Amino acid sequence: MIRSLSSLLLLATLAPFGWTGEFNKVLSIGDAAPAWNALEGTDGKKHSLADLKESEFVVVVFTCNSCAISVGYEDRIVAFATQHAGAKSGVTLIAINVNTIPADSLPEMKKRAEKKKFPFDYLYDPSQEIAKKFGATTTPEFFVLDKARTVIYMGALDDKLDPGDATMNHLAETLAVARGAKKEVLSETLPRGCKIRFLKKKDD
Repeated sequence: MIRSLSSLLLLATLAPFGWTGEFNKVLSIGDAAPAWNALEGTDGKKHSLADLKESEFVVVVFTCNSCAISVGYEDRIVAFATQHAGAKSGVTLIAINVNTIPADSLPEMKKRAEKKKFPFDYLYDPSQEIAKKFGATTTPEFFVLDKARTVIYMGALDDKLDPGDATMNHLAETLAVARGAKKEVLSETLPRGCKIRFLKKKDD
């Protein structure tokens, strides 16, 4: 159910031949991350991946207001951002919502961000294209990108659904290994949460 750093180079080598992740059917570890452009945030501004060129690492989480599991993870996401992200850390955390039901609308996102005092940008993509390009299917689902904006981790935030049972933060571990503080990291885990509410097309 997990992949480690020992498989990263092999995956990066095989990626051009159409290999994808064990759980992600679009991306593999070592792939270039898809870029988002001009997504509106709860701060009223437009945001793009290119705006983050000064960040050494970017952590992307696909989340929403309407999923109970996402809501249950909010405090853990806030805690990670507070401890590991910010201007002086070299790490930027970006949250993206692609669900289009009323509870996940931008006005409702703004209310949620204000209520929880999110220390990160919360962006909205009603086209849902950025989630499709990342191969994200679940909320919350996490991706860690390095300075070259290569995907070095994707999956769950930690190893247990219940915060009281969690013993390993996969995002923190990924950053530690990428910075040379540790020798091995899980590069892919099974995401847990609610299914993203992708709109059905006429030919689906």
